[in-house]
Amino acid sequence: MGIEVKVEGLTKSFGKQNIWQDVSLTLPAGEVSVMLGPSGTGKTVFLKSLIGLLKPEHGRVLVDGVDMARSPERDIMEARKLFGLMFQDGALFGSMNLFDNIAFPLREHTKKKESEIRRIVMERIDAVGLLGAEGKLPGEISGGMRKRAGLARALVLDPQIILCDEPDSGLDPVRTAFISQLLIDLNTTTDATMLIVTHNLDIAATVPDNMGMLFRRNLVTFGPREVLLTSEEPVVRQFLTADVVGPIGMSEEKDAGALAAEASRGGAVATPRELVPQLAPSPGLGERAAVARRRERVLGLLDTLPGAAQAAIRSAYGRDVLEPTAVVPRAGGAV
Repeated sequence: MGIEVKVEGLTKSFGKQNIWQDVSLTLPAGEVSVMLGPSGTGKTVFLKSLIGLLKPEHGRVLVDGVDMARSPERDIMEARKLFGLMFQDGALFGSMNLFDNIAFPLREHTKKKESEIRRIVMERIDAVGLLGAEGKLPGEISGGMRKRAGLARALVLDPQIILCDEPDSGLDPVRTAFISQLLIDLNTTTDATMLIVTHNLDIAATVPDNMGMLFRRNLVTFGPREVLLTSEEPVVRQFLTADVVGPIGMSEEKDAGALAAEASRGGAVATPRELVPQLAPSPGLGERAAVARRRERVLGLLDTLPGAAQAAIRSAYGRDVLEPTAVVPRAGGAV
């Protein structure tokens, strides 16, 4: 099973520019989480901070007892082996074919024989649907294939935590749907903890167990998917409906004057997207182990969630399971 990742009070700046501040959340072990946010809100910086590639000014990231921001470098390097990272562009070596690109972490970080490396690499190539392309160079394949190759490389060390940086970037809707299904299937077969950074609403609506959103240098919310998908928070609602009215502008955020002008003009509020069911694993894979764990966890915190999220969860899981059964008085007796 994947490992829980606990983020406490994380703050990151570059010089005088504050990227985000006091971010706290927990990625539940073995579940799929998504981090949303407009372009330029520091989502990729957040991923790199989780794995210890960037050091925050304040706060900590706890992974299997190691603080990825403050622990000794040897401990961080060892904990980093628990991660698999899929970069936006695949980050493949242009002079290596796909097989050698995917085999690279095994050759660098293990002492496995070439026969074992070949078995593992071909398994991962098969898992991402690239059989037959292993001899091609990155420049000879499409962007979507490069992303899948990058994902295969992220998987060769059997990571317990998988981080995906905009896996949909540059892909058409059909390829995005394939990537979404692939991510769900990978979670089913690996039971790894997964965090996907994206601004794609289709992935956000169908893939994750949990969702968060970064905006204005803060974490707006993080929790079960139903909380964000039913939120009335203006910036969340605007993002989910792709409306031009709201706090998000072309330069990330609108000033108070622009927001006041919008309010004075009135106008219809965009209708939120319908909350659609989460993707199921492909036929033959069985059920994700995360489903039962997530259900138990979410039901345990149900009373602390907003009313709309509670209603959505009850609708998904069944009211008879979630609401106390009415006590029927016995004839002639007290309740």
